[in-house]
Parts: sequence; structure tokens; C-alpha cells
Amino acid sequence: MGHYSKEDIYKLMDENDVTFIRLQFTDITGMMKNVAITKNQLKKALNNQCVFDGSSLDGFARDAESDMCLHPDRDTFTMLPWRPTHDGVARFICDVYSPDGEPYDGDPRRILKKEMKKAEELGIEFNVGPECEFFLFEMDDYGRPTTQTRDTAGYFDLGSIDIGGDIRREICLTLESMGFEVEASHHEAAVGQHEIDFKYDTALKTADNIMTFKMAVKSMAKASGGYATFMPKPRSDVSGSGMHLHMSLMRDGKNLFDGPDDPSGNGLSETAYRFMAGLLAHARALTAVCNPTVNSYKRLASGYEAPVHITWSCRNRSPLVRIPSSRGKGARIEFRSPDPSANPYLMLACCLAAGLDGVEKKMTPPPATDCDLFDLPEEKINEMGIETLPLSLIDAMEALKSDPVIANVLGGHALHNFLLEKEREWARYTRAVTDWEIENYLQKY
Repeated sequence: MGHYSKEDIYKLMDENDVTFIRLQFTDITGMMKNVAITKNQLKKALNNQCVFDGSSLDGFARDAESDMCLHPDRDTFTMLPWRPTHDGVARFICDVYSPDGEPYDGDPRRILKKEMKKAEELGIEFNVGPECEFFLFEMDDYGRPTTQTRDTAGYFDLGSIDIGGDIRREICLTLESMGFEVEASHHEAAVGQHEIDFKYDTALKTADNIMTFKMAVKSMAKASGGYATFMPKPRSDVSGSGMHLHMSLMRDGKNLFDGPDDPSGNGLSETAYRFMAGLLAHARALTAVCNPTVNSYKRLASGYEAPVHITWSCRNRSPLVRIPSSRGKGARIEFRSPDPSANPYLMLACCLAAGLDGVEKKMTPPPATDCDLFDLPEEKINEMGIETLPLSLIDAMEALKSDPVIANVLGGHALHNFLLEKEREWARYTRAVTDWEIENYLQKY
């Protein structure tokens, strides 16, 4: 991806024999949407004249705001390499504008831009690197996804038992052709589970990359006859998928988290401690955005080494926040609770606001917890005064409502629609009769 003028776009379209263009945007729940146009509509698109009916999307525009306008971000132009090379397909990621020409309050990308602007006014750049985990499953005879896999591999395994390795390699090559710098890929702990890490970038580019990454992974898996899912906990018997976030703040090329004179010997700056304190202080409200589905809490409460305790450490991975060993330009904070069902724009906007609130208010984090919390009984953890994340979506929503800093990030319109969608999801969940209930109660009663 580069900085493209309109003339550059026309040239790229001709050079790549592009016939179709997807104008992509993201709804409040984190689902990618698109309007497809042909090449002869490109001028109209680049002049921000492509309109869609926002009232038809859950959690988006009200009826009175139905005619929403897509403004393509030219710098997000890229080919979709899994599509045909002849009559090729390209895409733009778009910002959503209301009929009066103003940025739409309910556009998640706009919400992240707003928080980034606040940071930029302080001379701060927010950089984020995600660790994206997902499952590769088989399809049934009717082309529907299952939760079955022939894969028997585990953490970092390779060779014949890592059946998904070939698909993972093709995904990496595809991502690189789209401009990603893929840093590592490997098999994860659970059968059928994989992780691909790409280089950190500014928050907006990282959020765009996460959405593009999901699309590419799903498309390449489908082309290989399989199915990729970013559902946090698709199987009860194995570890769930997370999306750990590595965060740092930069100013004039200097990493503001680097603290070579840290008296504790952790190598962190005062800014880093305050940012981390803000994340921990707002962690319960952040959970509603970072873990936004009913299924998210099956991962957090499963006992499969997902972080649920609101504390930090430089020495182990059981707390919510871990400090990786890199220092200097690589100094960063790893936030470990998010999962890949999160809307990346809302997630990064809220994390940035939480951290900067800690910096502004000069918060101090609690003492580090260097023991392995996974091995401690809950009574001992309670004695240590360590709080936990919400254990259900409904509890997380209540935490969000009661936290004015995080709620204000979304703003009235987006907050209302987000909570409305999540309350509907919770209601559907509580009314559903599960296989577990049938198995345990049908014959018993």
C-alpha cells in the first residue's frame, strides 16, 4: 500500500486489468461490508459519490440517515490476489459519511481516527502489532463449515502432522503480495489452530490490516477446500483463539515506553507505567469491546490459559498485561485479553483512550504479579486483592455503561447501537436451548 493520487489509481487499474472494485467498510459489530462497482464507476467512487442504504444494516444508520456515502481511502487500494488475474478485482477501504457531508458518527473507522487525532495533538503516535489466531476446519458434503479437523499438531509442530501448514504458507504469500510484512507464522496449541503475525503499524493501518487479514485468511482457506474461523472458542475441549495486542507510543521517532533508567529494572518509562495503569483501570469496560460476543467468555472462563486477572507482569503470561523482553525501540506492552471477534477500530480506539487516560491522570499500576496465576486457587488470588474481568457479555456491557471514559469513545449514537446489538445477542443466547441442555436434561426430567 502506498500514497496514491487519483491518477495513480487509474494507472494501477489499467496495469492490473481491474474490472471490478469492492468498496469496503466495517459495521459496528466488526463485520466487513462492501458495495461492488465496475471500472466505469471508478470516477464516481473517487469523487465520493457512491451511496448505500445504511438503514438496512443492523447497528448502523437510522431510517432518517439511510443514504450514506462511501469515501474511498485511496491509500488502501490493493488487488485481491485470490480473484482472477483477468478482469481482476481490487478494493478500497472506505470512510462513511452522512448525507450532509459530515463524517458519520456510527462509522467505527471514524471513531478510531477521532481518538488518534487526540493523541496527535499531544505529539503522540500509537503503534500496535497484533497476534492473530484462527482455526482451520473441514467442510461437510454440503459445503458447510464443521468443527472437525484431521490436524493432530500442537504448539510449533511442523511436518506431516501440521496439515494446515500448506494453507498457512499460501496465506502468508498472499498477504505479502498485498503489502503485508509477515513476521512469523506457526501452529498454535490446539488442533487446527494457527497464528500469523504481521509487523506493527499505526493504529489505523493496523485496524485496516486486521480486517484485510481476516478476509484473506477466509478466502484462501475456502480456495483450499477448508474453512477458517475467528470465533474465539469453537470447541470446548481446546484452547480458544486470542488476538494479543502489542502497544507502544512514539514521539518524534522515540519510543516513549523505553525507560533505561527504570529504578525497578524493568526497562520501562514513567509513560509506559501510566499507560499500563490506564489499561488496567479501564479493563472491565474494555472487555465489552475487546471480547464482544457471548462466545468470547467461553474462552476467558475456560481454564485454558486465557488471561482473566487484572494485573501485570514482566515474567509470566498469566496476567492481563505482559511486558515482553524487548527494550529500547522495541519496548512495548502486551494486552492479552482481546480476541479476534472484536471490531479492531473500536478496540484500538478504546485501548488508546484508556492508556492516555492513565497518562493524563498520572495513574500508578498495582504491584506486578510474577507468580503463575493459572496455578493459584481463586481464594489465594482474592486474598491478593486481584480483580477479574467480567465473566459474561452482559456483565461486560454493564461495566462499559458505568465507565464514562470508554463509553465516551464510542459516543452516544455508536454506543447506543453497540449496546442494542449486544443486548439482542444476549437475549437470543439466553433463550437458546443448547445441545448440552438436551444431553443433560431431556431424559433426566
